[in-house]
Amino acid sequence: MPTLGTQRTLDRVSVKRADEAWLSEQLSASAARFMVLTDLKPVITSSADRSQATIRWFSRAELASLGLPTADALFLGLTGEGHGRFAITITEHRARAVQGGMEKLRPAVDLRSLAMQGIMTPDELAIAGEARSLAGWHDLSRCCGRCGGTTVVKDGGWRRRCWACGQNWFPRTDPVVIMLIAHGDNCLLAHEHRYADKFYSTLAGFVEPGEDIEHAVQREVLEETGVKVGDVRYLASQPWPFPHSLMIGCIGTAQSTELAIDRNEIAEARWFTRAEVKSMLEGQHPEGLSVPGRHAIANRLIRHFVGET
Repeated sequence: MPTLGTQRTLDRVSVKRADEAWLSEQLSASAARFMVLTDLKPVITSSADRSQATIRWFSRAELASLGLPTADALFLGLTGEGHGRFAITITEHRARAVQGGMEKLRPAVDLRSLAMQGIMTPDELAIAGEARSLAGWHDLSRCCGRCGGTTVVKDGGWRRRCWACGQNWFPRTDPVVIMLIAHGDNCLLAHEHRYADKFYSTLAGFVEPGEDIEHAVQREVLEETGVKVGDVRYLASQPWPFPHSLMIGCIGTAQSTELAIDRNEIAEARWFTRAEVKSMLEGQHPEGLSVPGRHAIANRLIRHFVGET
């Protein structure tokens, strides 16, 4: 199953994004193509049996026929052939009001669902994730946090500038530690209140201001489960555009095993043996317990624990 990992199918050309003339040239080029997000859900094309899906790329002419403007399109990058790829975002209400929109702007599918279903390639998931994360930031950044004035889109969507005080605002990424805590042949997995029944995953939490990754892992685990963690090492990372996080995957070594669960944070936490975890990965746990699929970095951490690469 594909993950939401970072791919490099588009060159973001960060050194050129502030060049308005260059961006305008890319935007008006005949080969430019546009992804449409309705309520942050990408419009896709899928096979008849819905086993495969790709991003549906619209031309300027197609968008013009639907009455959709491209002036504030978000620049995603250039293809290997040098063609611009952009995203525009509209509300579900606007999509319904577009003449022919119910046919031409469907289906629009939540990115998390596309990843979980495994019907889109990692490259396209990464591009859709970039667009969703960027669009989500714009939705929350229309007013200046300094003076309250209106902000305007700059640099192809990679900057907003307040018209009143001139303050510049840039897309944000929130660092989140996600960690598998091991103690010998056992690892610690948790069931959160929002999870489906019998679903367990690794612990996770936001990195706080002034905090390093190692301390964030140790603090979160201690706060939520009462387990003290010593050594922490980095394994891998994954962008997670819900709305704009970077998951920093770590392996931690427990110095204690007694649990003191904070029920406000998680519903339950348990120690599982490697054999139990392997059966959960294979969908054969005797209690019917399950873990995240391959779309999530938690799956990679768990597979690393059982010896898979």
